Amino acid sequence: MTSPIITGVDFVAVPTNDFDASVRFYGETLGLPYIGRYGDLPGAEFQAGNLTLAIMQPDAFGQEFRPNCMPIALHVDDVDAARAQLEASGVEFVTETFDSGVCHQAIFKDPAGNPLDLHNRYAPPKPKPGE
Repeated sequence: MTSPIITGVDFVAVPTNDFDASVRFYGETLGLPYIGRYGDLPGAEFQAGNLTLAIMQPDAFGQEFRPNCMPIALHVDDVDAARAQLEASGVEFVTETFDSGVCHQAIFKDPAGNPLDLHNRYAPPKPKPGE
């Protein structure tokens, strides 16, 4: 067996059509640590635990703006408490909190319409390949 050529994920791009509003949302509303900006370009990175979220305005990078269609699952210790805190900040959720059978989740959208998911897995994780 050969070694995999992919050894990790460096970041996930999150498109925006209002860079300043998205930067405020990820930094202030979600409270994610700010890593830095892409020079003068409308791109900035925030750290979400083990994942970097790259907030990018696609037209500055030769792309058309389209929000993501599937949510990024953001780990929280308590979905209900995190939801209440975000709702108090004016965040609107698009689902009720639900139980998938292995985790609790609640989906909301960022200012650009990208879905995000408050997520807490209560079941033991499945073993990773090779374990």
